[in-house]
Amino acid sequence: MKSAGKRTASLDVAGARLRNQRLVGERFTTPEEVVRWLGAVQAQDYAGAKWAVAQRAADCGEADVEQACRDGRILRTHVLRPTWHFVLPEDIRWMLALTGPQVRARMATYNRQLSLDEGTFRSAQTVLAKALAGGQALTREELGQALAAAGIEASGPRLGHIMMRAEVDALVVSGPRRGKLSTYTLLDERAPRGRVLGRDEALAELAGRYFASHGPALTADFAWWSGLTMGDARRGIEAAAPRLASVAIDDKTFWFVPGAAAAKARGRGAVHLLSNYDELVVAYRDHAASLAPGVAGMLRSRPDAVANHLVTVDGRVVGGWRRLEAKGVMTVETNLIARLGGGVQAALRAAAKRYQVFLAMPVKVRAAARGARPRARGR
Repeated sequence: MKSAGKRTASLDVAGARLRNQRLVGERFTTPEEVVRWLGAVQAQDYAGAKWAVAQRAADCGEADVEQACRDGRILRTHVLRPTWHFVLPEDIRWMLALTGPQVRARMATYNRQLSLDEGTFRSAQTVLAKALAGGQALTREELGQALAAAGIEASGPRLGHIMMRAEVDALVVSGPRRGKLSTYTLLDERAPRGRVLGRDEALAELAGRYFASHGPALTADFAWWSGLTMGDARRGIEAAAPRLASVAIDDKTFWFVPGAAAAKARGRGAVHLLSNYDELVVAYRDHAASLAPGVAGMLRSRPDAVANHLVTVDGRVVGGWRRLEAKGVMTVETNLIARLGGGVQAALRAAAKRYQVFLAMPVKVRAAARGARPRARGR
């Protein structure tokens, strides 16, 4: 594998990630191109995930991402770690086959607590397949009623785990939304032609995709993001070796795809209003390169803060924000760790303007009251 030599500045890592994730420089033209490049986009907060995708595509609004999901060009399911992600129809089958065993293993303890065994899952999936046959798109509540009618207790967390297992087993996937409600459809009907890869080929594909779009990153970062074991993460890196290079920074080995990763982000003072769970932060186990001075201490006491809406400058977190909607106007309320200079303040207003275009509604920015703490998972 190639070595890019030693560097010591964390900002080099932050800037390269910012560019490789397409938050600066060249952007994509469609929402599905964003998801294809990133491999998978964490999406348990649906509204936030749409904004995460749109920031990486030129002239992309919320309605554009919504339409891609409605059409099935982007799917939402439980894959990689046992949480929601956006993935493409062409990728969903090989990703589920690769990461599904780990997801099942992680959920085993919870399933025992909920009295869910393999026989129950098989019976439930028979009911789900029948209820959704013929292109049906049903909500979780409607499918819960179908399960209950078949004598299968399905409510609350138990229903959630039944549906998650049906996703991981490649039976069901997201259907078109019904108003604000999510629906499920049969994967075989929604995405009948997904690629199937052998395990080694899938490990190489996932590793190559991750380090191209998320690099420079550590082996542990890839293992965290993918949900794979460290052993499988290393095998993926080895399988993707012809595409990868590495660099040693502060005794840590960062992997990336040569070329874009070595390029500098354009200019300085690039400000982003990241959605909660944005890939720029949540896709890494080690957050050192992603934090501005003073933020690391906050995260040590509140590690859940990386799941917030975050404000970044040059790819490094400087605080959080939340959205407050009233009378047809969206207010972006920022809570920053450090004061921002005039040029960065102007960039912050420009980021809010981009959010306004995305939402197709007026957006204004205000600072939170002094002493306020960033709220976990703020909407």
